[in-house]
Amino acid sequence: MRPDIVTFWHGPLDALRLLCLRSQVAAGHNVTVYSFDPLAQLPDGVGNAEAEAILPQAFAERLRPTGPDGVWRDWTTLQFSDFFRMRLMARNAGPNNPGLWLDADVLLLKPVELDPAKPYFAWERPRQLGNSVLYLPSSDPIVAAFMALMQQDELTPDWLALRHRLTFALHKLRGSHRPSDIRLAIYGPAALTALARRAGELHHALPKKSFYAVHAEPKLFFEPRDFSALLGDPEIMGFHVSPKGRGNQRPVPGSLHAWAAERFG
Repeated sequence: MRPDIVTFWHGPLDALRLLCLRSQVAAGHNVTVYSFDPLAQLPDGVGNAEAEAILPQAFAERLRPTGPDGVWRDWTTLQFSDFFRMRLMARNAGPNNPGLWLDADVLLLKPVELDPAKPYFAWERPRQLGNSVLYLPSSDPIVAAFMALMQQDELTPDWLALRHRLTFALHKLRGSHRPSDIRLAIYGPAALTALARRAGELHHALPKKSFYAVHAEPKLFFEPRDFSALLGDPEIMGFHVSPKGRGNQRPVPGSLHAWAAERFG
């Protein structure tokens, strides 16, 4: 089944994210971006839905504290989106309503087909799954673990790695009782990997190159080079670009970025 694509965004969208959203529409998917404020100039075919109906903005107060002016700081958006995508997964209750999460900086080369009864994700690193591309049935134990966690006051995962437990213990000694203050993505890829291992679901993971061929090496996307092997590989479905401040950078001629801008721009 070809699922709808869903994601969350807070703040203005840069040129790279708009390009990626256009690629997702070009692949034949219905795309919806959830946000708390209306998003301007979305590409044709991309819908905008109210995020408050999925996870209230007030939930961010339980993560890294916002400032007195209400501005989200540091890891707030990152960690909020980790919970938001799991709330979206909890809505995947039937074969006719699957929602595939794609980060807004995932450039999609071809349509994604999935079995709505099975998880869909890929390796991001040798021992870690990525959660930038994610589908889980609503009954999946990973979803259940997150829903149970959200009932806690301190949001302390029972899947924390030993090194994170030690770091959190040190933070408690300093007066912090929020795991999110560790400033690590403990609710993101590390959490997905630990829970997938616990649920016996790691065998569902696609190869790293399926979506993360350029993720750790942004020069493969932004700098001029021969990228024909990447485009010619039938196992590569798309690229999680992770621009890291280069979202509004003009495409450099001869780069994969320039190719994408010409094709989807």
